[in-house]
Amino acid sequence: MSYLRPVVAAVLALAMGFTPTWSASGPAFGTVVAAEGANVGGGSLSAGSTVFGGDKLFTTGTGSVQLRAGAARLLLTGDTIAVLAKDQISPAANLTRGTAVFSTATSKAFVMHVGSMAIRPETDQPTVVQVSVLGPRQLMVRSTRGSASVAVDDDVRVIPEGMAYRIVLNPSDAELAAADAADQDPQGVGSGRRGGRPRRAGRNRFVWFAIGVTAVITVLALSEALESPDRPND
Repeated sequence: MSYLRPVVAAVLALAMGFTPTWSASGPAFGTVVAAEGANVGGGSLSAGSTVFGGDKLFTTGTGSVQLRAGAARLLLTGDTIAVLAKDQISPAANLTRGTAVFSTATSKAFVMHVGSMAIRPETDQPTVVQVSVLGPRQLMVRSTRGSASVAVDDDVRVIPEGMAYRIVLNPSDAELAAADAADQDPQGVGSGRRGGRPRRAGRNRFVWFAIGVTAVITVLALSEALESPDRPND
């Protein structure tokens, strides 16, 4: 039976070191404030649960989950997937499907990634930003309170409060031409050059198009759903 001892020892070592895939996979990200139809890895989420960097969160079509992470709040609406992260600077999340809303009290409180784009608050004022994935290279960003910074590498622009933009990453020549044409709109609804900076001499990493408020996927009761960032303990 001595030949079984190494096998038994190996099994015991694996058993003692085993943790479910949805448990602590990295530094603590934050706490679940409310959840319905939300899952992380192979388990469901509930209020009071702790989530970690590296956790992949899913919501059902009618589900949602709200998280508190320091001076930030994060809401994932129905049919949304996001992977959480926690670095030395701030909590972050990579949105791969659906719609998320984040609320912050400082400029370094949170970063949302969609593909190659990073979206963060522009100032230390209370900020609420809604981000939706529209396709493999397209997203919609709306700043409902405060201003938001959107960046791909060194191409950085600012979305003012109350504005919403459809953003195209790695634009084709046709998409660049469409953005230029939209910029000539006498109503000023175009690629956002008025609210950002002049087009670069090199190839743009993204183009954006201002869209009307009615075209935005609105999260009902947004202010109530996300706790006010300047009143984190209410």
